[in-house]
Amino acid sequence: MTYAPERLHAEVAYVAYHFHWTRAEILDLDHHERRRWVREIAHINTRMNEGG
Repeated sequence: MTYAPERLHAEVAYVAYHFHWTRAEILDLDHHERRRWVREIAHINTRMNEGG
């Protein structure tokens, strides 16, 4: 199974934007770890937008 390039680019951009990690650092993460960071960032954003 291959990973859609558009989705990979979106994940890299999302993590890089929020955590200022380099492309290489993000691509060194395995798929599951990278997805976990994407979810964590989303949770942080949700809490901040809700005023918490």
